[in-house]
Amino acid sequence: MPAYILAQLKFTKREAYDRYQSNFYPVFKQFQARVLIAQESPTVLEGEWSCDKVVLLEFPTVEEALRFNDSPEYTEIAKDRRAGADGIVLLLKGLG
Repeated sequence: MPAYILAQLKFTKREAYDRYQSNFYPVFKQFQARVLIAQESPTVLEGEWSCDKVVLLEFPTVEEALRFNDSPEYTEIAKDRRAGADGIVLLLKGLG
């Protein structure tokens, strides 16, 4: 069953976030996953949204999503994401 990581981000220190972003793909490509969406300033169709960026990652399984999220390589670069943006990050289970 596929799994997704959804992040909604509000930039606080763009230079730290940019450093995270430049290191993201070399780490991410080690995993069985795809970036489905990485968009700044999406169009809000309904409600209020105070973030700057939304990211949606797809993994073949929940286990692979957690392997990525908990990996030492991602844990290291995620320090810059946390320093550069406030965020809500969710693990979502796809429909099987």
